[in-house]
Amino acid sequence: MKRQDYLNWDSYFMGIALLSSMRSKDPSTSVGACIVSDDNKILSLGYNGMPIGCSDDEYPWEREGNPLDTKYLYVCHAELNALLNYSGTNMKGAKIYTTLFPCNECTKALIQSGIKEVIYMSDKYADTDSVIASKRMMDSAKITYRSYQMCNKEFTLHL
Repeated sequence: MKRQDYLNWDSYFMGIALLSSMRSKDPSTSVGACIVSDDNKILSLGYNGMPIGCSDDEYPWEREGNPLDTKYLYVCHAELNALLNYSGTNMKGAKIYTTLFPCNECTKALIQSGIKEVIYMSDKYADTDSVIASKRMMDSAKITYRSYQMCNKEFTLHL
């Protein structure tokens, strides 16, 4: 008889997005993303961080102050990094698992790349203009989005 307590696809891919978020050096918001084909093959991963060649020791991680001295003008979001890390030729019909609902800029890139479903863990910025715009664009582009439903499983990784 086969095991009955295995992870479902959503838990598996969100777990990988969570693990990817642990690569982020952002002290306040670590985000991970996992892009998956319609037949459940991992296409790409990403996490939020500085662009390649921009030292994360030299650029700011602050959230407030002069805009040039905060992280917002420099950090690449997890979803955008996952899109840019993809080495294939077609993401049409793929879905993305992300630990935080995508901003409007990442949403534009997701739409352009053919992503058709967004599964997110947190929507803590739901009331911001950025996320309201994201949902509006996703609705227009017929991209479905849904909150990840926890499977109530716990495990510990010893790395």
